[in-house]
Amino acid sequence: MTARCAWVNEDPLYIDYHDYEWGVPEHEDQKLFEMLVLEGAQAGLSWYTVLKKREGYRRAFDGFDPHKVAAYDEAKVAELMTDDSIIRNRLKIQSAITNAKCFLKVREEFGSFDSYIWQFIGGVPIRNQWPTKSEVPATTPQSDAMSKDLKKRGFKFVGSTICYAYMQACGMVDDHSLDCDYHK
Repeated sequence: MTARCAWVNEDPLYIDYHDYEWGVPEHEDQKLFEMLVLEGAQAGLSWYTVLKKREGYRRAFDGFDPHKVAAYDEAKVAELMTDDSIIRNRLKIQSAITNAKCFLKVREEFGSFDSYIWQFIGGVPIRNQWPTKSEVPATTPQSDAMSKDLKKRGFKFVGSTICYAYMQACGMVDDHSLDCDYHK
C-alpha cells in the first residue's frame, strides 16, 4: 500500500494529482497560467472542489490559452457565469482575464513566465522536511515576495497564501510529508 500525505482522500482524481503533479517542478508557461487561475479560483474553497472542476475550466477557458483568455469581454464573462462546470464567481472569472493580460506582459518582459516566477526561489525547488501536515506553513518569505510583486504588476487573487499553494502545486516547493512515499 502506498503512503501519501494526510490531505489526500481516496478519489482517484485526488490521488493522481498528489502522485503525479503536486510538488513536481513545472516549467511550461501555459500550465503555469492554468495553475495560477485555478489557485485563485480556490480562494475560500477546498482544492478538491477546484480539482473536480478542472476539466470544466479547461474547456471554458480555452485550454488556458492566455492570449484567448486576455481577449475575453463582458459577453464572455456573462457566458462563464452560467457555466456550472466552473466556479461561478464574477470576481474570480474577471481576475482570470486580468491575470492573463498581466501574464502576457510578464512573459514579454522576462521571455517566459517560467523565468519570472521561478526567480522567487532562485530557480531550484525547495525540498522541505515536514514531519506532519500541521507543520507546513501557509506562507513563507518567498510567497510574500511573489505576492507583493504579482500585485504590483496588477495580478488579482494572488495573496501570499495563494502564492504558497501555487508554489506547492507547481513544484517550486516540495511539501510531501516525511512519511509520504512521494517525498523526494
